[in-house]
Amino acid sequence: MSLEDHAGDVVFKARKAAGISLEDVAGVGGVSVEALENFEEYGGLPEGFKLDATASHLGLNAVKLRGVAGGWEPAPVDVSRWRELRMITTEQGMAVNCFVAWDPETREAALFDTGWEAEPILALADGQGLKLQHLFITHSHGDHIAAIGAVRERWPEIRLHSAIESAPAEQRVNPAEPIAVGRLKVSARLTPGHADDGVTYVVEGFPAGAPAVAVVGDAIFAGSMGGHQRAPELARTKVREEILSLPGETLVCPGHGPLSTVQEANDWIPFF
Repeated sequence: MSLEDHAGDVVFKARKAAGISLEDVAGVGGVSVEALENFEEYGGLPEGFKLDATASHLGLNAVKLRGVAGGWEPAPVDVSRWRELRMITTEQGMAVNCFVAWDPETREAALFDTGWEAEPILALADGQGLKLQHLFITHSHGDHIAAIGAVRERWPEIRLHSAIESAPAEQRVNPAEPIAVGRLKVSARLTPGHADDGVTYVVEGFPAGAPAVAVVGDAIFAGSMGGHQRAPELARTKVREEILSLPGETLVCPGHGPLSTVQEANDWIPFF
């Protein structure tokens, strides 16, 4: 699976978050506005582009940005190490990930977001004999909750967890109160920025000493972060405090793009 964002996407997001014009950045980068627009759209570095100067102007880490531009990718992940965890990717114009975690003994299970379609979730639950008890929502953007109606129709008693302001009090996450899913434990960390109701869920207790898992929604991706024009400083602060502070071996499960680790996030996301 390729990165969600190429280097041009990173520059675009940083430029928009800072409220800086194309003309300004093109001037700093030593290229035409058209060349910069093509870079932001397609990701190929323009000839003569002053990447280091541009990164400094936008508050990005130049070494990390150069790595993303040079084709960095996270190390492959063998998900079978986590018993049990599955990533389901559905696509309708763009691909979106959702995740299912369960206790392999009790079969108690939790779903993190729904993606576009419920069918793969239902098939996994039926094939594994899962008792799907919880639906944890990372944020309420449409691509992440498109199948919520079908999921709730199949499991009417499923418990919803989110930071959606209009949600009933019993459905709103409380970071001080972890949720048990069999022997697994799910803790909520508030990560607004990309979305006002952004939440990261940390799942611990996998057998055989497997590291914790952080389901981050669109707070970060491998080598980038979600769009955060409305609240750039809040987004970066919450990611730094609530995600990048986790142990380096923690598996990062994003809403788009490939899996990575917290160590890779610290090493390669140019926004930090």
